Amino acid sequence: MARLAQSEDSHVSPLAGLIAWLGRVFFAVVIPLVAFFVLYQGFIFLRDSQAPRWVIALVAIVWGVGGVGLLYWVFNGIVERLPALWTQRLQPFVFVGPALAILLWYLAIPVLRTFWLSLFGRDGPPRGANMLEALQSDAFVGLTNYVSLFSERLLQEAIRNNLMWIVFGSTLSVVFGLLVAVLADRSGFEKISKSLIFLPMAISFVGASVIWNFIYVARPAGAEQIGLLNAITVALGGAPHPWDKWVAIAPWNNLFLIVIVIWLQTGYSMVLFSAALKGIPDEMLEAARVDGATEIQLFFRIMIPYIMGTIITVWTTVVIFTLKIFDVVWVMTGGQFGTHVIATQFYRQSFTARNSGVGSAIAIVLLITVIPVMIYNLRQFRQSEAF
Repeated sequence: MARLAQSEDSHVSPLAGLIAWLGRVFFAVVIPLVAFFVLYQGFIFLRDSQAPRWVIALVAIVWGVGGVGLLYWVFNGIVERLPALWTQRLQPFVFVGPALAILLWYLAIPVLRTFWLSLFGRDGPPRGANMLEALQSDAFVGLTNYVSLFSERLLQEAIRNNLMWIVFGSTLSVVFGLLVAVLADRSGFEKISKSLIFLPMAISFVGASVIWNFIYVARPAGAEQIGLLNAITVALGGAPHPWDKWVAIAPWNNLFLIVIVIWLQTGYSMVLFSAALKGIPDEMLEAARVDGATEIQLFFRIMIPYIMGTIITVWTTVVIFTLKIFDVVWVMTGGQFGTHVIATQFYRQSFTARNSGVGSAIAIVLLITVIPVMIYNLRQFRQSEAF
């Protein structure tokens, strides 16, 4: 059968190959366009409808899930009625085409629009003006917003704080996660200990920030301490410390915020490292022990090199997350006391100062800082054949 299929492919004429290529392009373009048209019309109907909310919710579920499923079924049926060779070549585009179109619509186009807005002043391009008219207007400032960003003290402070988040937050999350994974795997209470360490992952970042606000609360000496840290200090016979005031001392107050992310992300790192450690052959570890290797030597010379791919992947993933950190800083300090990060600066410029040009420029800078880490992460996935 394989030889027969190869012989059929070898006898395909150039005209048939051209037609098949045109068919791939047609299905890759037309199917997403039709899907978007149908879904957009449903969106317009739901947006303008005056029906009860439960009816709108039901229609949205049926329209969203059922509509997409119907489109796949219809176009897949059309492709399957074509000759076998064309079906084999066109069918992947039926399923991949809409996904690529969604990525283009919700990711690529917004990025281009954000960059376009970053080239203009506070109010953006003139309303109703075409591209040429917008470029010739007084609102067009070119790369001035980017130049002003790197000359402003607040953005320099935000970049410095993001570097602190990367160095301390990402690194310590990975280190603690790895240590907990190694120790828990050798404990008789592995399941319980891992569950307790992983439990903070179930809490939102806003909720975690509120919890740690109460942990840092300080009251005068002699008063009842409701903050966990001072309650423990007083119970041990010490005097309460002004933890909440230390959060207002820059730049080290960022460390009090970074602790929250370490508390949240250690469980995530631990789960992945535990799975990787369980993949180390027991024979390798036993052979090293027979040769006289200590447990520390096993850890540094066998375990870490064996799971280095997982360590790099987890660290880069946490780095991407810390570059985009927003919730913790906004809830804890609102970006005050020298705790601004790039994301909080974007929020303040875009929604508080109403400066769409500078806000868009900050968003592009944040995207550019994340892209190299994402590319490196994808390469690691490809090398490990996980992507």
